Amino acid sequence: MLRCSVFFALVALLGFSRLAAAEPPLRPRVVVVTMFEVGQDTGDAPGEFQYWVEREKLDKVYPLPAAFHDVRSNADGTVIGIVTGIGTARSAATIMALGSDPRFDLSRSYWLVAGIAGVDPAKASLGSAAWAEWLVDGDLGHEIDPREMPADWPTGYVPFDRKKPYEQPRNTADNGQAFHLDAGLVNWAYERTKAIALKDTPEMQQRRELYKGFPNAQRPPFVLKGDNLASMTFWHGKLLNAWANEWVSYHTDGQAHYTTTAMEDTGTAQALTWLTRAGRADVRRLLVLRTASNFDMQWPGGTAEESLFGKKLSAFIPSLEAAHRVGSVVVHELVNDWTKYEKEIPQAAAPATVR
Repeated sequence: MLRCSVFFALVALLGFSRLAAAEPPLRPRVVVVTMFEVGQDTGDAPGEFQYWVEREKLDKVYPLPAAFHDVRSNADGTVIGIVTGIGTARSAATIMALGSDPRFDLSRSYWLVAGIAGVDPAKASLGSAAWAEWLVDGDLGHEIDPREMPADWPTGYVPFDRKKPYEQPRNTADNGQAFHLDAGLVNWAYERTKAIALKDTPEMQQRRELYKGFPNAQRPPFVLKGDNLASMTFWHGKLLNAWANEWVSYHTDGQAHYTTTAMEDTGTAQALTWLTRAGRADVRRLLVLRTASNFDMQWPGGTAEESLFGKKLSAFIPSLEAAHRVGSVVVHELVNDWTKYEKEIPQAAAPATVR
């Protein structure tokens, strides 16, 4: 009996020693969220993650088998990065896996989504960078093939739980249809980056010259505020562009202005909303920066098919550059002035003009 007691006492002591020796959770100041990588994280053709890994020296790897991709960290753990995978399902699952991992304390971390997108030529040009205040989901709804819809309908896509396009009153149930980010934080990020010069190329200049009658499309790339539509389908064309503008406006009561189309951000926002409820994150600290790799519709006189498949991502590398060039300014300021921003979310008033 004595030997058994000694044995169990030793087991308990060893268990306590292991707990005492366990490393405290990593408390990153910023989480950089990207959606895809072309190949390896370093050293080959870049996707959304590679410039962040190489330039921010995210050299330490934390395996995360419950997510799409492992976590990478810089040397002191102030910045970590993740790749979610493409689409709202994968982004939500990856962010939930990261936020639930006990190795990380993300309760005060800022989250920067930095990725490429299609852009409305009425709002911005190729290579431009748009800070979103609103994220709207483009998948939740009812659909009738346009060939079978009533003749007076503008689209066969109907809001969820409504019986015709853009029917009022709008369904205001909390169903993950729209997310309003912290406006003061978004304005703060915009104000600190609005004057950044972005990369331009002869190919981009040639492409935007086709968009006559779209003055913003013909400008050199610039930083702006503009809202994001997230949908799993990579849609394209002027008719769907018209739908996107109406859909975003409808679901925000006219407060949002559709600018970029991508595939993940409402999934990321939904996961962070529930992680916040669990005390694992703070969704108020979410920023979304989307950079224009392509226009979302054809030029005047062109067709949607030749616009989509002719040069699908005609500003791919410049848009990757813009995401890091603009986003890193905000990341560095948050990290370097952490004694202030850990407790106080930075705020700025809405700019008089954002375009």
